[in-house]
Amino acid sequence: MLEHKNMVPKKPVRVVMIGAGGFVGSAIAAQLAENGVSVLPLTRKELDLLAGDAPSMLKDLLRPDDSVVMVSAIAPAKTVPVLMQNLKMAEAVCVALSEAEIAHLVYVSSDAVYADDANPVTEDSYVAPSTIHGMMHAARELMLKSIAHAPVAMLRPTLLYGAADPHNGYGPNRFRRQAAKGGPILIFGEGEERRDHVFIDDVAQLASLILFHRSAGAFNVATGVSTSFNDIAHMVAKQFPGTVIKNEPRQGPRPHLLHRHFDITECLKAFPTFRYTRLENGLALSKDEV
Repeated sequence: MLEHKNMVPKKPVRVVMIGAGGFVGSAIAAQLAENGVSVLPLTRKELDLLAGDAPSMLKDLLRPDDSVVMVSAIAPAKTVPVLMQNLKMAEAVCVALSEAEIAHLVYVSSDAVYADDANPVTEDSYVAPSTIHGMMHAARELMLKSIAHAPVAMLRPTLLYGAADPHNGYGPNRFRRQAAKGGPILIFGEGEERRDHVFIDDVAQLASLILFHRSAGAFNVATGVSTSFNDIAHMVAKQFPGTVIKNEPRQGPRPHLLHRHFDITECLKAFPTFRYTRLENGLALSKDEV
């Protein structure tokens, strides 16, 4: 749950964006620039967190009135070596923060930190990841919270979509690209699984709100509306007349987590005027270059 340190929103003096070249980092940086916030974007070119000199380089860049957003990760983390690389990246940030004063820290985590049986998911749900990816984020959350001498906010977004998504994961991102290329949309089985999907611009807006309020605590980024993959496929097909939807046999059993729902009460309390983008509208805004 979030605690606003700034009850009245106040523009951050400067935001240091670690991972500014990625899907989420670039969206947040663009939103902050639109809001008139000074941003120091750090991509892997400017700051390689796996390099030996990363802690000292980052420490020298930080100022006492900086807000830091840590979004850099090798994702998805599916193997032990990738897990360890991600922890090393977080360690570099922790070393720098242990020696530098900052005003605020925001870590972009994932809903994968929660136990599979959390349904509906809230900010009070148990942190008990069942995947290496979830464990990676849970460990990084704990590392950063333990070292930062400033308010720490942990954003835990669920599945994200948008034109610039690099992963092409099953769902809105892949379906739009399949349809845009004139091919069929392929869904597994009947596509009955229900998931919550968040438009990338909403993540950026919420991160900006958290930075302006200098908020601390855990915060789920989810719309509260779970939609089946079958329904998503039909939404996309409507935007590309003539698109065919094909059902592919599953190569294994149905996912043990068939549906996942979120209770977004805390979001409504923290930011009463914020409204998520409806899925159909977000799909229409996701213009891919094919």
